[in-house]
Amino acid sequence: QVQVVESGGGLVQAGGSLRLSCAASGRTSSRYAMGWFRQAPGKEREIVAAISGRGGTYYADFVKGRFTISRADAKNTVYLQMNGLKPEDTAVYYCAVETGEYYSDSEALYDYWGQGTQVTVSA
Repeated sequence: QVQVVESGGGLVQAGGSLRLSCAASGRTSSRYAMGWFRQAPGKEREIVAAISGRGGTYYADFVKGRFTISRADAKNTVYLQMNGLKPEDTAVYYCAVETGEYYSDSEALYDYWGQGTQVTVSA
C-alpha cells in the first residue's frame, strides 16, 4: 500500500501563487510516476501535470507556462508550483501515484490517490 497526502492548498487572489506538496509513504518508490489532477465543481476530474520516475514532465495545455511540477526523490515528494493563478483554476487538487516509471494522462492508470486539497482563486 502507498499512502498519499497533499498539502499547500488555500485561498489566493488572481495572479498569485501557491505551492502544493504531495508526500508518498509506505511501499512507494522514487521510480514511480506521479501526477496532479484537479476537479472543479460540476466538472470531471482532469490531469494538470505529471512527472515520470526519471523526471520527464507533462503539462495540460491550460497550465503550460504557469505551473511547474518537480520531485524530491529523497523525500518521496512531488511539488506543484502554481503561478499566475486564475479563478478558473479553483478546484480540489489531487495527487496520484502510478506504480510504474512512465506517467499517463489517464487517471485510470494511477493506483493510489490522496484526499485532495482545495485551491480557491478569487477574482
